[in-house]
Amino acid sequence: MNTIPLIFNQRAIDRTVLGGAENEGPVSMPVSCIILNRSGNQYRNLVFDTLAGRGFEKIICVESNDSSKNLDELSLQYPTIKFLIPHEEVTPGDMINLGIAECTSPYALVVQDDLCTQDFQFSANVAQKLVEKDCFCVCPRLFSSTLQVLPVHFMPNVKKSEFTLDSSLSMATGTKTFYASDWAGFYNKEKFMQLGGADYTITSPYWQKIDLFFRSWLWGETTCIDTSFSLTYSGSLPEENQTVDHSYLRFYLKNLLPEYRTDHAEIPASSFFAFKSRSACSLRDAIALFGDARSWTEKNMYRFKVDAVQLIQGWEKLGD
Repeated sequence: MNTIPLIFNQRAIDRTVLGGAENEGPVSMPVSCIILNRSGNQYRNLVFDTLAGRGFEKIICVESNDSSKNLDELSLQYPTIKFLIPHEEVTPGDMINLGIAECTSPYALVVQDDLCTQDFQFSANVAQKLVEKDCFCVCPRLFSSTLQVLPVHFMPNVKKSEFTLDSSLSMATGTKTFYASDWAGFYNKEKFMQLGGADYTITSPYWQKIDLFFRSWLWGETTCIDTSFSLTYSGSLPEENQTVDHSYLRFYLKNLLPEYRTDHAEIPASSFFAFKSRSACSLRDAIALFGDARSWTEKNMYRFKVDAVQLIQGWEKLGD
């Protein structure tokens, strides 16, 4: 069993790095663009041609381990782009961790490759507006390839004693949203690293994302929407596997069980029975997982500003 990481990038992922020469053109914003390549070669040249000359401090393309074809040639064709090629299976959260670690600018625009083709629009003026919000993450409006508005406004809720997320198409600049859809957003690098980044021990891409953003809210950070910032998909919309599995158990332990008391959070020993009743683990595994979560919470106890109950009950006021 992997223990819950306490620091950013605690997992060392073996990888190859190609390219990354100095920009030939001017840098107009303190932002790096981190591309998560999930489409293989389908959009590569179009994406790189679209992003070139936009004024980013650096463009970092993080490959999934099954998409690294012809990269030696591409790194010669686009020498200023830094390619990161992991040598093992990685989740989108792992890919962002890799990109953020290579990012020298204070902010990072994180986009899937199919969100930055010919319809991509992002300028230094937009970047400045997003910087001024001082959020952990600022989320864009998202559109399908047919220009259908997609939900990016998410709200935590509890139904029949189970944690759920509701969505809405209504939004305005400044609207709080629980997480960044498809990870797309403008991230504060320092805040991302202080939060510890994506937890590599949560292998479900969906629960890894929800874990990071839930933690950010519990630790006092904010994610919001800015309607002047928009991105459009080139292809079909991604599907998310929201299966309640072993990854959910770790998410549940880290985010739903801690209780906030005066100035810190803790997981009471008595909560073990509630956890065990939800899990299909053996008693031995349940004790190990629960103990790891209690230890992690104890080490981070003073970073909590609220617990899950307080966050969800106060969300409507928070979202104003």
